Amino acid sequence: MNNLRIYIYTFFIALITALSASGQQDPIFTQYMFNNQAVNPAYAGMWEKTGFISLVRKQWLGIDKSPFTQMVSFHSPMRNEYVGVGLNVINDRFAYEERLSVFADYAYELLITPENRLRLGMKFGFMNYQNPLTRYKLYPDGIFDPAFQEDIDLKFLPNFGIGAFYYGENFYVSFSIPKLVKNDFVENRNNYSTLAEVRHAYLSGGYVFDLKPDLKFKPTMMARAVIGAPVQIDFSANFLLNEKLWLGAMVRTGDALCFVAQWIFDNNIRIGYAMDITFTEIYRQQNGTYEFTLSYSVDFYGRSYVRAKYF
Repeated sequence: MNNLRIYIYTFFIALITALSASGQQDPIFTQYMFNNQAVNPAYAGMWEKTGFISLVRKQWLGIDKSPFTQMVSFHSPMRNEYVGVGLNVINDRFAYEERLSVFADYAYELLITPENRLRLGMKFGFMNYQNPLTRYKLYPDGIFDPAFQEDIDLKFLPNFGIGAFYYGENFYVSFSIPKLVKNDFVENRNNYSTLAEVRHAYLSGGYVFDLKPDLKFKPTMMARAVIGAPVQIDFSANFLLNEKLWLGAMVRTGDALCFVAQWIFDNNIRIGYAMDITFTEIYRQQNGTYEFTLSYSVDFYGRSYVRAKYF
């Protein structure tokens, strides 16, 4: 009972501090409905297997120096089945700006009822930020900008976040603020300033319906919120065929129509693919956004009650 109070108090104290931010900045993942760990530390270790995930995402293909994201993720339960740990390494580039994030996750699970569970998690780590300002040129003249006389070589920015994940056999509800510290800085004599990190809040949920013995339907939703920027919501509909193939479509408000597919091999290897077709003004200047994932899981503990992974 004391542990429960400590986790709940820590979660809400951290939540109260997260009241202001501006701009939307964290990378967007289209295949979030299969792995929430990148944005919610409470997800780490919730399945009985240890998992490794890699992701590559190229946004707005055809536009020079458009956003490019790489992620490697690890999560695992511990011998104490109520504890989970994880690690996320994300390299995010846009133009010459680069953010390398390394964050560790810790989660603890509470039994609410025999069927339903609540996980509370903390994320802590750092981001290295660099931006070679002297490489930028003015448009359309193609000359270097005299306002940028120095590069931002490297900035070490520590941060931490919180998350909660409530779930049962066929549903989940997730809430998280993965970065609670708003990092900014001023650089060089021309007072170049930037918000290197801002606070994002994520709320998501999903439910798995058994339509037939070999067909499942999973609608999901995710809302991203940053004070000072429009709230963005994803609505998706996903179908699982024969426990082997996920097919789905998603609408991202104000942004894109997305298609998702994931192939499952022997319940341990998964290959995922997603394509975003934007309907914003940038539509004619780019050739789509593409995301690929590869995941592998292994059961180190040999537990007899390994559950099916539907979210």
